[in-house]
Amino acid sequence: MAVKIQVIFYSMYGHVWKMAEAVAEGAKSVSGADVQLFQVAETLPREVLEKMGAVQAKQAFAHIPVADSRRLAEADAIILGTPTRFGSATAQMQAFLDSTGQLWAQGALIGKIGSAFTSTASQHGGQETTLLSLSTFFFHQGMAILGVPYSSKELLDLSNMSGGTPYGATTIAGPRGERQPSANELTIARAQGKHVAEFAARISAK
Repeated sequence: MAVKIQVIFYSMYGHVWKMAEAVAEGAKSVSGADVQLFQVAETLPREVLEKMGAVQAKQAFAHIPVADSRRLAEADAIILGTPTRFGSATAQMQAFLDSTGQLWAQGALIGKIGSAFTSTASQHGGQETTLLSLSTFFFHQGMAILGVPYSSKELLDLSNMSGGTPYGATTIAGPRGERQPSANELTIARAQGKHVAEFAARISAK
């Protein structure tokens, strides 16, 4: 029986989208994994996005369907991706999570797997606090939480500047979004997706 993995992200300039693609790629490498990629709805008006220079960047992943929180109950594992805003998730991601109250009331996500990844402008811009803040959503929903185990040796690579934490994959975008996810960061993201899918398959088989 296939395990269903939902990778759900918010991205403004494309960095988290690229990480999400890598996470999904890693999950798809596991036999029997049914992986779906979604983005959360934008809450900012177009004129604001234009002033922020985000409209053109967002066109690159405009084809990815918008997530419906009611469909979370269909998944065996949910992997969330969001940029950091002052050490926590974006308002767009938070709005999506806030729409899951009925699922919480029904206990619909209890026993499912939760995992998260993020991006920041700087090396110490709140990557770990963002991932830990997302864990409170998983805890409240009764979910099991997975990150990236240190069997992923890329977490210990000191040869270049790189994101990556045991709490989840991360990337450093730069203060103007000028830096794209590195090969090391994308490898960690793929490892996270694979780890989650493998664990979901193991649980499903019991």
